[in-house]
Amino acid sequence: MTAVNNSVRNTARLMGAGLRALLVLTVVCGVLYPLAVTGVAQAAFPGRANGSEVSAHGKVVGSSLIGQRYDKGKDKQGNPVPDLKYFQPRPSAGLGSNRANGVNPRYDLQVSGASNLGATNTDLVKAVKERKQWVAETYGVPASKVPADAVTSSGSGLDPDISPAYARIQADRVAKENHLPADRVRRLVEEHTDGRTLGFMGEPRVNVLELNVALRDLARG
Repeated sequence: MTAVNNSVRNTARLMGAGLRALLVLTVVCGVLYPLAVTGVAQAAFPGRANGSEVSAHGKVVGSSLIGQRYDKGKDKQGNPVPDLKYFQPRPSAGLGSNRANGVNPRYDLQVSGASNLGATNTDLVKAVKERKQWVAETYGVPASKVPADAVTSSGSGLDPDISPAYARIQADRVAKENHLPADRVRRLVEEHTDGRTLGFMGEPRVNVLELNVALRDLARG
Protein backbone atom coordinates (compact mmCIF):
# COMPACT_ATOMS: atom_id res chain seq x y z
CA MET A 1 0.00 0.00 0.00
CA THR A 2 2.82 2.39 0.85
CA ALA A 3 4.40 1.80 -2.55
CA VAL A 4 1.10 2.54 -4.26
CA ASN A 5 0.66 5.76 -2.27
CA ASN A 6 4.20 6.86 -3.13
CA SER A 7 3.56 6.14 -6.80
CA VAL A 8 0.39 8.20 -6.75
CA ARG A 9 2.13 11.08 -4.96
CA ASN A 10 5.04 11.01 -7.43
CA THR A 11 2.67 10.98 -10.36
CA ALA A 12 0.69 13.89 -8.93
CA ARG A 13 3.91 15.81 -8.24
CA LEU A 14 5.12 15.27 -11.80
CA MET A 15 1.78 16.31 -13.24
CA GLY A 16 1.78 19.43 -11.07
CA ALA A 17 5.30 20.33 -12.19
CA GLY A 18 4.31 19.78 -15.81
CA LEU A 19 1.23 21.97 -15.50
CA ARG A 20 3.24 24.74 -13.80
CA ALA A 21 5.86 24.58 -16.56
CA LEU A 22 3.11 24.70 -19.18
CA LEU A 23 1.57 27.75 -17.52
CA VAL A 24 4.89 29.57 -17.21
CA LEU A 25 5.93 28.82 -20.79
CA THR A 26 2.50 29.84 -22.07
CA VAL A 27 2.72 33.20 -20.33
CA VAL A 28 6.35 33.82 -21.33
CA CYS A 29 6.30 32.51 -24.92
CA GLY A 30 2.65 33.09 -25.76
CA VAL A 31 2.06 36.47 -24.11
CA LEU A 32 5.14 38.32 -22.84
CA TYR A 33 7.48 37.55 -25.76
CA PRO A 34 4.97 38.46 -28.52
CA LEU A 35 4.08 41.67 -26.67
CA ALA A 36 7.76 42.59 -26.30
CA VAL A 37 8.55 41.89 -29.96
CA THR A 38 5.45 43.79 -31.11
CA GLY A 39 6.30 46.73 -28.87
CA VAL A 40 9.90 46.96 -30.10
CA ALA A 41 8.78 46.63 -33.73
CA GLN A 42 6.14 49.34 -33.37
CA ALA A 43 8.57 51.66 -31.64
CA ALA A 44 11.60 51.10 -33.88
CA PHE A 45 10.08 50.13 -37.25
CA PRO A 46 6.40 51.18 -37.28
CA GLY A 47 6.14 51.24 -41.09
CA ARG A 48 7.54 47.77 -41.60
CA ALA A 49 5.69 46.37 -38.59
CA ASN A 50 2.40 47.49 -40.11
CA GLY A 51 3.00 45.94 -43.51
CA SER A 52 5.05 48.62 -45.30
CA GLU A 53 1.85 50.35 -46.42
CA VAL A 54 1.97 52.90 -49.22
CA SER A 55 -0.51 55.77 -49.05
CA ALA A 56 -1.69 58.26 -51.64
CA HIS A 57 -3.82 61.26 -50.76
CA GLY A 58 -4.60 59.88 -47.33
CA LYS A 59 -5.63 56.43 -48.58
CA VAL A 60 -3.68 53.19 -48.32
CA VAL A 61 -3.18 51.88 -51.87
CA GLY A 62 -1.06 48.82 -51.17
CA SER A 63 2.16 47.50 -49.68
CA SER A 64 5.63 48.16 -51.04
CA LEU A 65 6.37 44.46 -50.39
CA ILE A 66 3.50 42.98 -52.43
CA GLY A 67 3.01 43.32 -56.17
CA GLN A 68 -0.35 44.12 -57.74
CA ARG A 69 -1.86 44.45 -61.19
CA TYR A 70 -3.00 47.61 -62.95
CA ASP A 71 -5.88 46.70 -65.24
CA LYS A 72 -8.86 48.42 -66.84
CA GLY A 73 -11.21 45.47 -67.07
CA LYS A 74 -11.31 42.16 -68.91
CA ASP A 75 -11.50 41.09 -72.54
CA LYS A 76 -14.14 38.78 -74.04
CA GLN A 77 -12.25 35.73 -72.84
CA GLY A 78 -12.19 37.05 -69.28
CA ASN A 79 -8.48 37.88 -69.32
CA PRO A 80 -7.35 41.07 -67.56
CA VAL A 81 -6.56 44.01 -69.85
CA PRO A 82 -3.52 46.01 -68.65
CA ASP A 83 -4.08 49.73 -68.13
CA LEU A 84 -1.15 51.24 -70.00
CA LYS A 85 -1.49 54.52 -68.11
CA TYR A 86 0.43 52.72 -65.40
CA PHE A 87 3.74 50.93 -65.28
CA GLN A 88 3.07 47.22 -65.40
CA PRO A 89 4.57 44.65 -62.98
CA ARG A 90 6.18 41.39 -63.93
CA PRO A 91 3.87 38.42 -64.59
CA SER A 92 2.39 36.54 -61.66
CA ALA A 93 2.03 32.83 -62.35
CA GLY A 94 2.35 31.03 -59.05
CA LEU A 95 0.70 27.83 -57.95
CA GLY A 96 -3.03 28.14 -57.45
CA SER A 97 -4.41 25.45 -55.16
CA ASN A 98 -8.21 25.49 -54.99
CA ARG A 99 -8.33 27.64 -58.13
CA ALA A 100 -10.15 26.42 -61.22
CA ASN A 101 -7.31 27.13 -63.63
CA GLY A 102 -4.50 26.10 -61.29
CA VAL A 103 -2.52 29.32 -61.70
CA ASN A 104 -2.38 32.71 -60.05
CA PRO A 105 -2.55 35.46 -62.67
CA ARG A 106 -3.89 38.10 -60.30
CA TYR A 107 -1.32 38.46 -57.51
CA ASP A 108 -3.60 36.47 -55.21
CA LEU A 109 -1.96 36.41 -51.77
CA GLN A 110 -3.58 33.08 -50.88
CA VAL A 111 -1.81 31.20 -53.66
CA SER A 112 1.66 32.70 -53.56
CA GLY A 113 4.32 30.51 -55.12
CA ALA A 114 6.29 29.68 -58.23
CA SER A 115 4.89 27.90 -61.28
CA ASN A 116 7.51 25.13 -60.83
CA LEU A 117 7.78 24.76 -64.61
CA GLY A 118 11.18 23.80 -66.01
CA ALA A 119 12.96 25.84 -68.67
CA THR A 120 12.06 23.30 -71.35
CA ASN A 121 8.40 23.02 -70.39
CA THR A 122 6.33 23.70 -73.52
CA ASP A 123 3.68 25.69 -71.63
CA LEU A 124 6.31 27.94 -70.10
CA VAL A 125 8.12 28.41 -73.42
CA LYS A 126 4.84 29.33 -75.12
CA ALA A 127 3.88 31.77 -72.36
CA VAL A 128 7.29 33.47 -72.47
CA LYS A 129 7.16 33.86 -76.26
CA GLU A 130 3.65 35.30 -76.14
CA ARG A 131 4.56 37.69 -73.34
CA LYS A 132 7.73 38.80 -75.13
CA GLN A 133 5.76 39.52 -78.30
CA TRP A 134 3.16 41.49 -76.35
CA VAL A 135 5.78 43.58 -74.55
CA ALA A 136 7.71 44.26 -77.78
CA GLU A 137 4.60 45.33 -79.69
CA THR A 138 3.04 47.30 -76.84
CA TYR A 139 6.13 49.33 -76.01
CA GLY A 140 7.71 49.48 -79.46
CA VAL A 141 11.00 47.76 -78.69
CA PRO A 142 12.82 44.87 -80.38
CA ALA A 143 12.10 41.49 -78.83
CA SER A 144 15.82 41.20 -78.08
CA LYS A 145 15.53 44.21 -75.75
CA VAL A 146 12.76 42.72 -73.61
CA PRO A 147 14.24 41.94 -70.16
CA ALA A 148 13.72 38.59 -68.46
CA ASP A 149 11.55 39.96 -65.66
CA ALA A 150 9.04 41.23 -68.23
CA VAL A 151 8.23 37.67 -69.30
CA THR A 152 8.79 35.54 -66.19
CA SER A 153 7.30 35.55 -62.71
CA SER A 154 9.23 35.56 -59.46
CA GLY A 155 9.54 32.68 -57.02
CA SER A 156 6.70 34.06 -54.91
CA GLY A 157 4.60 35.36 -57.79
CA LEU A 158 4.19 38.56 -55.75
CA ASP A 159 7.34 40.51 -56.63
CA PRO A 160 6.68 44.25 -56.09
CA ASP A 161 9.71 45.32 -58.14
CA ILE A 162 10.78 45.31 -61.77
CA SER A 163 14.18 45.91 -63.30
CA PRO A 164 15.13 49.45 -64.37
CA ALA A 165 15.36 48.09 -67.93
CA TYR A 166 11.71 47.01 -67.91
CA ALA A 167 10.62 50.32 -66.38
CA ARG A 168 12.56 52.30 -68.99
CA ILE A 169 11.02 50.55 -71.99
CA GLN A 170 7.56 51.33 -70.59
CA ALA A 171 8.27 55.01 -69.96
CA ASP A 172 7.46 56.44 -73.40
CA ARG A 173 4.14 54.59 -73.72
CA VAL A 174 3.14 55.56 -70.17
CA ALA A 175 4.02 59.19 -70.90
CA LYS A 176 1.90 59.12 -74.06
CA GLU A 177 -1.09 57.58 -72.29
CA ASN A 178 -0.92 60.25 -69.56
CA HIS A 179 -0.14 63.16 -71.94
CA LEU A 180 3.12 63.84 -70.15
CA PRO A 181 6.59 64.75 -71.47
CA ALA A 182 8.50 61.52 -72.10
CA ASP A 183 11.73 62.90 -70.62
CA ARG A 184 9.92 63.75 -67.38
CA VAL A 185 8.54 60.22 -67.04
CA ARG A 186 11.97 58.75 -67.80
CA ARG A 187 13.42 60.94 -65.08
CA LEU A 188 10.72 59.71 -62.72
CA VAL A 189 11.90 56.15 -63.37
CA GLU A 190 15.48 57.10 -62.53
CA GLU A 191 14.33 58.85 -59.34
CA HIS A 192 12.60 55.65 -58.21
CA THR A 193 15.42 53.27 -59.10
CA ASP A 194 17.04 51.70 -56.04
CA GLY A 195 20.57 50.32 -56.25
CA ARG A 196 21.91 47.07 -54.87
CA THR A 197 21.39 46.55 -51.15
CA LEU A 198 24.51 47.68 -49.29
CA GLY A 199 26.05 48.32 -52.69
CA PHE A 200 26.63 44.67 -53.60
CA MET A 201 23.58 42.52 -52.75
CA GLY A 202 20.86 41.83 -55.30
CA GLU A 203 20.14 43.90 -58.40
CA PRO A 204 18.94 47.47 -59.04
CA ARG A 205 15.14 47.60 -58.91
CA VAL A 206 12.11 49.83 -59.27
CA ASN A 207 9.13 49.49 -56.93
CA VAL A 208 6.12 49.53 -59.26
CA LEU A 209 3.56 50.73 -56.71
CA GLU A 210 5.69 53.63 -55.50
CA LEU A 211 6.51 54.59 -59.10
CA ASN A 212 2.83 54.58 -60.10
CA VAL A 213 1.87 56.67 -57.07
CA ALA A 214 4.46 59.26 -58.09
CA LEU A 215 3.24 59.04 -61.70
CA ARG A 216 -0.36 59.82 -60.72
CA ASP A 217 0.81 62.78 -58.66
CA LEU A 218 2.74 64.03 -61.66
CA ALA A 219 -0.22 63.54 -64.01
CA ARG A 220 -2.51 65.43 -61.66
CA GLY A 221 -0.06 68.32 -61.53
